[in-house]
Amino acid sequence: MMPDQNEGDSPAIWMLALGQTFGFASLFYIYGALLVWVVDDTGWDRSSLAIGLTLALIVSALTVSFSGRMVDRGLGAELLVGGAAFGGFGLLALSRVQTIVGWHICWALIGLAMSACLYDTCFAFLTRRLGTDARAAIIRVSLVAGLASTMAFPLGAVLAQNFGWRGAVVAFGSIQLFATVPLHFFAGRRLRRKERRSSKADQSDDGALGRAIRTRSFWLLAGAFGLAMMNHSMLVTYFIPVFTSLGIAQAGAVAAASLVGPFQVIGRLALMLQGKRIGSLASTRGALIGMATASMLLMLAGIALPLIFVFSAVQGASIGMISILRPVLIAEVLGRSGFGAISGAIASVPIFATAAAPLVGAILLESGGTTVFLIASFLMASVALSFALILRGAYSE
Repeated sequence: MMPDQNEGDSPAIWMLALGQTFGFASLFYIYGALLVWVVDDTGWDRSSLAIGLTLALIVSALTVSFSGRMVDRGLGAELLVGGAAFGGFGLLALSRVQTIVGWHICWALIGLAMSACLYDTCFAFLTRRLGTDARAAIIRVSLVAGLASTMAFPLGAVLAQNFGWRGAVVAFGSIQLFATVPLHFFAGRRLRRKERRSSKADQSDDGALGRAIRTRSFWLLAGAFGLAMMNHSMLVTYFIPVFTSLGIAQAGAVAAASLVGPFQVIGRLALMLQGKRIGSLASTRGALIGMATASMLLMLAGIALPLIFVFSAVQGASIGMISILRPVLIAEVLGRSGFGAISGAIASVPIFATAAAPLVGAILLESGGTTVFLIASFLMASVALSFALILRGAYSE
């Protein structure tokens, strides 16, 4: 079971969980949820539209370390509130764009909101406020926020069918302004009461990031989590074409791909139930073994097609655990002094990997086909695992 938490923390954690759910649905999944309607209405091609989301991720990667520094200075609550509001206004602006350039500009601005109010800032804020109890809180938040896509796609479809994609974007922007903003505000107020008096000076250490960068641990963590996210983002982007190239019918491919989301939640539940019985480093290694195994299963699926469904389950559970373990392991390995800046700097690598994954995957598929694509995904997970295994002696650096 999860470690006990002070009951006074629970309302704040659940408020953040809802805020992150609304935030991911509105600022990230809305792109995929409304893409068909945007193309039909504007006539803009999918490649040009995709540049918008790519820009958002790049801007987020470039600014997430700054957001972490602001958390270290005690401004995490302000960032969560301000980022949610900025994202809401960015969506309202997006609903009014008439040119593809305007679309790109609005998404770049939304990228700023992402770095200010989504997982990395939220988890850094929880780590600062709750210390060693942050793992349980992060699991709770991510369990609920894992349903963001489940909210975004059906709600986006209903809104777009009735009010057009622009009306749907206005609705999601309003959710940010009138739901996410107050949830973050009241959660921040409650959690500030839990901060240890002695932690503020320690965690705002401006030199902590510089010291961390000079350690092997920093680069092993960045490499492991960056490669893991490249592996997953690349596979997610090309699930359907890869599955169908292995011989599975499109309906079966869609069914297999749909398992990934639920199994992310199952992986997080497994972490919640094990509590602290298995350490974060061991859990991370286990999840990376799962990702490498999943890629191997997919390579064998051409021989036994049902393995595609096993792949989806193992891949989903593994990445679900890794998303929780990243901030916890960073804090355990590199310490909580200057955690926001350090975590943000490491997080920029997986975010860049997410942005680059569609292009890398396309190059692999075009140059070597499905076989080369799957070998590359296996190697990414395997190298990430090797980094996590090397990390054993890094605590003393």
